[in-house]
Amino acid sequence: LRNPLADPYILGVSGGAAVGALGSLLLGLGSTWVSGSAFAGSLVTMLLVFGLSHTRGSWTQTRLLLTGVVVATGWGAVISVLLVFAPTDRVQGMLFWLMGDLSQTTRPGVGLAVLFGGVLLMLPLGRALNLYARGEQVAAALGENVAFIRRSVYVAASLLTATAVTLAGSVGFVGLIVPHLLRPAGGSSPPTVIPASALAGGTLLVVADTLARTLLAPQQ
Repeated sequence: LRNPLADPYILGVSGGAAVGALGSLLLGLGSTWVSGSAFAGSLVTMLLVFGLSHTRGSWTQTRLLLTGVVVATGWGAVISVLLVFAPTDRVQGMLFWLMGDLSQTTRPGVGLAVLFGGVLLMLPLGRALNLYARGEQVAAALGENVAFIRRSVYVAASLLTATAVTLAGSVGFVGLIVPHLLRPAGGSSPPTVIPASALAGGTLLVVADTLARTLLAPQQ
C-alpha cells in the first residue's frame, strides 16, 4: 500500500472478524462457533474489499486502501450497534474479545500451521518483493509479474490476519509497530523482515498479555 500507517487491519479484515465473533457471542454460542464465525467474517470481508476495489480495471493501491477503510468503518458501526443491543451479562465478554484475549486460545496448532505456511509462501518471493518495493515499473521492467506479486501479498496478508484475529481477537498494535521497529534495526529486505516480524510480533503479544494478567491481578 506504500503507506507507513498501513497495517494488516486497515483492509477491514479485523472488523469483519469482530462482527462474526460478536454475533456468535450475542447469540450465546460456544467458543468453536465464535472462532469459526470470526474467520468466516474475515474471509467475507477480504472477498468484499477485493471485489469492490476491482470493479473497474485493475487494482491500485489507492483504490484498495480507500475501499478497505470504508468497509472497516462500516464494520465499526455494526460493532457499535451489536454492543448497544447486547445483554448486560454478555457485554464484558464481547469487549474482552475486541481488546484481545488469549485465554480461549487452547489449540495453537492451526495458527502455527498457517503462520509457517504463510512465511514459507513469502520467502521464495523475496527477490520479487525487493524489486516490487522499488516500484511496480521497476519490478515489471526486470521481468517480475507485478499482478501475481500483488495478489499473493494481499491474499497471504489477509489470511494471516484472519487467523491471528480468530485466535487472539483484534490486537492491532502488533502489526503496526513491529515491522517499523525492525526495519531500522535489521534492514528492509522482506526475506528478513517477514520471519523477524513473526517472531518479534509474537514476543510482543506474549509480553503484553503477561502484563495485562499481572499488573492489576486478579483483575485482568
